[in-house]
Amino acid sequence: MEDVVWEERPVLLDPVAVIAYEGWGDAGESASGAAGSLLDQLAGFRFATIDPERYFDFQVARPLVELDETGTRNIEWPDTEFHAVSASSRDLVVVTGMEPHTMWKTYTAQVIAVLRELGVSEVLTMGAFIGEVAHSVPVPLVGVSNEPEMIETHNLIASGYEGPTGIIGVLNAALAADGFTVLSVWAAVPHYLTSQEYPPGALALFDKIVEFTGIDVDRSELALAADDFKREVDEAIDDPEMRSYVADLESQALADDSGADPGERLLDEIERFLRDS
Repeated sequence: MEDVVWEERPVLLDPVAVIAYEGWGDAGESASGAAGSLLDQLAGFRFATIDPERYFDFQVARPLVELDETGTRNIEWPDTEFHAVSASSRDLVVVTGMEPHTMWKTYTAQVIAVLRELGVSEVLTMGAFIGEVAHSVPVPLVGVSNEPEMIETHNLIASGYEGPTGIIGVLNAALAADGFTVLSVWAAVPHYLTSQEYPPGALALFDKIVEFTGIDVDRSELALAADDFKREVDEAIDDPEMRSYVADLESQALADDSGADPGERLLDEIERFLRDS
């Protein structure tokens, strides 16, 4: 763990890890939004980071200059953060940050070493992709796991995707090879709403965090944001042609014109998203 910077080493009760990255694979900031809402809801603290020097191209992800309360300039680097969160039934390790650019094998080994040292054995990773789905229907969720029965248990659309992947895909494979139980959940975000945050996607993933970990946490604030967002979108879509298009997407949520399983269509869309991104 040569690049891990420990601020303290927490002692955790039956910890489970939740991992989400900003950037590629985070359509509508749904995954990072769900993780951020979790950290906002529960009292937690950052206990470690990964030094970004070897893993980021700073001309792509430039560090930020910030002023503190005294007016002193500080540099904010795009590092990975590990947070410890105490919940009612078990503790959580929440991993957040930007997707790194380089040395993914070394980077994932650093993440796994931290989780292993803390006694984590179960991991939930999250992502979001752009799909031809309507904002007015429940957010479709695609899942992959090294324990296939978990897909049915958590009511997910099973993924048979093959093709280019991101850090979540690489981390999923490395965690599974190292003996962790891994569930990865991806939310479908309407392609016509990808230029902004998508609270319904964050809420859908947040609910899966609660379901997977068994923790007791308030979802009302995020649920209200999702309801307000949907209402605002409904009010903003005043073009008859656009309303007709959304209605067509709603009907596809049940079945496409050929009568095929809509899950297969969603898998085709996530494949296009990953290959074109």
